Amino acid sequence: MSTAQLIQPVANGAHVLALDTDFDGCMRIVKEVTQDNSIYLANSMNSIRIEGQKTVGIEIVRQFDWEVPDWIVIPVGNLGNISALYKGLKLMRDLGLINKMPRLVAAQANKANPFYRSFLNGFAEKVAIHADKTLASAIQIGDPVSYEKAVQAVVETNGLVEAVTEHELANAAARADLTGMYTCPHTGVALAALFKLVARGEVKASDRVVVISTAHGLKFTSFKVGYHEGKLDEVESELANPPVYLPADVKVVKEAIARKLQL
Repeated sequence: MSTAQLIQPVANGAHVLALDTDFDGCMRIVKEVTQDNSIYLANSMNSIRIEGQKTVGIEIVRQFDWEVPDWIVIPVGNLGNISALYKGLKLMRDLGLINKMPRLVAAQANKANPFYRSFLNGFAEKVAIHADKTLASAIQIGDPVSYEKAVQAVVETNGLVEAVTEHELANAAARADLTGMYTCPHTGVALAALFKLVARGEVKASDRVVVISTAHGLKFTSFKVGYHEGKLDEVESELANPPVYLPADVKVVKEAIARKLQL
């Protein structure tokens, strides 16, 4: 979790316990602690959380004037989000509001890709791993709790699971930023997965594709700074655009602007 993510509940007055472990380690402790029914479990193991999150699928279709996109690409870790997305879409189909399902793509970072590994073996069995450190920290999860629901979401929509490198996710995020967006590394994972599917011919130029952004880039400022300073591990910053540091001299500033305009 980034410092910006952590400080938000701190500032809002929450009692924040930062555990010396990864997401999977926290999840194991949370499962045990919430056996006490006076403590509310609010993550994706809670079916009410899924009920609320399923509206994402409904909102996407509504915003397209009830036309279903061909693909929806979403970065996944604990797999609750793609499970909820599928549930909302299936509800609309069952009610007759839509007559087809989009193909769902679950995107993972290579360093935390248990669902991708399960997909490669045809979902014959659940794969659990120790997730390595990745820039996409919110999906650095090796033992997702919503595995069975997510398998259903991918299988029933003829969907796919894709995994991307640190280099690919960082440059995909930077590429999106040049359009005026300000993407988090997890959205970079989804975008990089889309670029790979396009390159392979899975996604056609005529297809309508939605990529779900899961956070704002301002919560990952160190990721952005590291990219443009060329300091991210395993990443070659192909679109780096660091500031040009100059003395406070009008002539030097004008010369720098002129050089840039001549390019």
